[in-house]
Amino acid sequence: MVWRVLEYAERQWSVSIAAERRANSPHWNLVFSFRGLDPGQHCFWSEYPLSSSSRAALFAQAERIPDQTLTDLLAEHLD
Repeated sequence: MVWRVLEYAERQWSVSIAAERRANSPHWNLVFSFRGLDPGQHCFWSEYPLSSSSRAALFAQAERIPDQTLTDLLAEHLD
């Protein structure tokens, strides 16, 4: 499911979110999936420095992350 759609360098990217919990950890970590909408674009996962003991709380916090912050994360990976 697409959570947001961003544009960077004249290309569109769909962004999905996930919560990941590592073994022996009580905290969920926020992870973004970036998928290019144009043919031939790759996809990648990127961890975001946000965690919570509640997955619902983590997703609520993710809703407040501005698009520009996600675009910066995308640019950092691509450049």
